[in-house]
Amino acid sequence: MPQIPEKIHELTVGQLSARSGAAVSALHFYESKGLINSRRTTGNQRRYHRDALRRVAFVRAAQRVGIPLATIREALAELPEERTPTKEDWARLSEAWRSELDDRIKQLGRLRDHLTDCIGCGCLSLENCVLSNPDDVFGERQAGSRLMTERARPATGPDKRAAAPAAPQKEPEPEDCR
Repeated sequence: MPQIPEKIHELTVGQLSARSGAAVSALHFYESKGLINSRRTTGNQRRYHRDALRRVAFVRAAQRVGIPLATIREALAELPEERTPTKEDWARLSEAWRSELDDRIKQLGRLRDHLTDCIGCGCLSLENCVLSNPDDVFGERQAGSRLMTERARPATGPDKRAAAPAAPQKEPEPEDCR
C-alpha cells in the first residue's frame, strides 16, 4: 500500500483509492451520495481531506454487514460538523443497527428453512410458501399458479394484429396442494 507523507493533508482520488481499497468509481459514487466530500482544484480535480480514508472505511464496513447506503448517510450526517467517525461512533451506530441485522438474519433463516417446502409444487398458493408467495397473497385470489402471463390469441385478419388475450382457463390443482 503506498504511503502518503503526513505533511500531505489532501489526497487525489487515485491516492484515496489506493489507500482505501475502494475503486475510483466507488469513491465518485460515495461522493454523489453525500458519504464523502471533496473540494475541486482550479484545474477541476478532486481533492479529499485525509479523514476521507476513515469515512470510506466506515462506509465499506457498514456495507459489508448489509447496512443500506441511505442509512449510512443518515448516520454520518448525525456526526457533529461532519467529523470523521471514531471508534465510539462505530460502537454506538453498530449497536443501533444490531436489531435490524438480527431481523434480517431471522428472515434469511426462515427463507433457508422453507427453501424446499414448495419449490417443486408450482401452485404458489400454499400458506407456507414464503419464497414466492409470502402470506399466501395469490391463494386469496384463486387456486393454482397465476403468476404466468396469459398467452395472446394468434393474430387474425389482414393486418395480423393480435386479438385480445384469451380468458384464463382453470388449471387443475396438483394433488399435493389441496
